[in-house]
Amino acid sequence: MAAPLLKGPFTVEAYQRLGELGILHEDDRVELIDGQVVEMSPIGDRHASCVRRLNRLFGRNLLEVAIIDVQNPVVLGRQDAPQPDLVLLEPRADAYPHHPRAGDMLLVIEVADTSLAYDRDIKIPLYARAGIPEAWLVDLAADRIEVYRDPAEGKYASARSVSRGDTITLLQFPNVTVSADDVLG
Repeated sequence: MAAPLLKGPFTVEAYQRLGELGILHEDDRVELIDGQVVEMSPIGDRHASCVRRLNRLFGRNLLEVAIIDVQNPVVLGRQDAPQPDLVLLEPRADAYPHHPRAGDMLLVIEVADTSLAYDRDIKIPLYARAGIPEAWLVDLAADRIEVYRDPAEGKYASARSVSRGDTITLLQFPNVTVSADDVLG
């Protein structure tokens, strides 16, 4: 895990209080992982472009059946509030006045340009432990998407790698298929 910025452990409530007190600021690139305030990698051009493509793809296909949440915190337990690159959430009329919880999440996506080891070794297992049914890790350097499904006993029971020319059918929306080429650009 990346080195913590502040000595923890912190609960999600204490972490949010750091913002209210002005210790952390809205533009700080940090997240709460295992009770530690951890600095996130800067977002490079390829990373940002990929997130925009994902947002556009899902917006075209899922606008009426899911909320598309981009780079916002989610609460996964007492000491975890990561900021995934993109999350598909259960639709709600109130648009989540509080940060979504694990049970609200249909799909979580991390885009890795410089953060591959951290995303694969820390964040994907975190999502599995929280019971999120599907997680994708877009590996920009290797030009592939790792698709994780079926969380059980703190890890994903199913993992597969999707390359250019392949497609992914969304677990929660079996009528929606996404091209790896469209995601990878």
